[in-house]
Amino acid sequence: MLNVWFYSIFSVIIVSLISFLGIFTLSIKEKKLRKFLIYLVSFSTGALLGDAFLHLLPSAVKEYGFGLSISLSVISGIAFSFVVEKFIHWRHCHNTGNGKHIHPFAIVNLYGDSIHNFIDGLIIGAGYLIGIDVGIATTLAVILHEIPQEIGDFAILLHGGFTKGKALFYNFITAITAIAGLAVSLLSGLYITNIIAFLVPFSAGSLIYIAGSDLIPELHKEVAVKKSAIQFGLFLLGIFVMFALLYLE
Repeated sequence: MLNVWFYSIFSVIIVSLISFLGIFTLSIKEKKLRKFLIYLVSFSTGALLGDAFLHLLPSAVKEYGFGLSISLSVISGIAFSFVVEKFIHWRHCHNTGNGKHIHPFAIVNLYGDSIHNFIDGLIIGAGYLIGIDVGIATTLAVILHEIPQEIGDFAILLHGGFTKGKALFYNFITAITAIAGLAVSLLSGLYITNIIAFLVPFSAGSLIYIAGSDLIPELHKEVAVKKSAIQFGLFLLGIFVMFALLYLE
């Protein structure tokens, strides 16, 4: 069991460190970077929808069947995100110390990403409970889909008004919720199946809400034909990357 804990914790730490991919943008001037942010948001929108519809929902349906419980879990994720955003609009739509406005969708994305990473921890732990080889394979699968996910999440935070430093910090904080998920997974053992059965479609609902309610309206603010075409191309690229990962996992 000690080997399981060691491998599991090491795997989750590696997955969490992917959140620092945004560090490569620190050398780029912020004014120049922000010109390209909307294109990264386009990619992220496609990646979020691709993750929800190509990874999370199919895996939940494959394991537990497409019943009423799956549908209710998806709706719960959408409803939860709606309530969270309403609360943020009411309490937290404010200016930071540097005068930059933080958009509610950026904060909602942090909640959604936290749940997603918590689930990653659950899944990695469940893999290692089956066997070390299964756990390693599961970790590699998580890493593959986390790379485009984290790039997109970082772009969303920047576009939402966070500075690069704060975006990196909060992206990492949401990433380490995977450790909590891992602990729950390893400590609950066989009971983890019931938790995953609810949280996977719940997370899908949350991602669908963020992409459809918050990010797509942001993309519609750009009306120039050429830029809109580039956005759509990157939106499709985000979906394609998630589709391609199905053959690498």
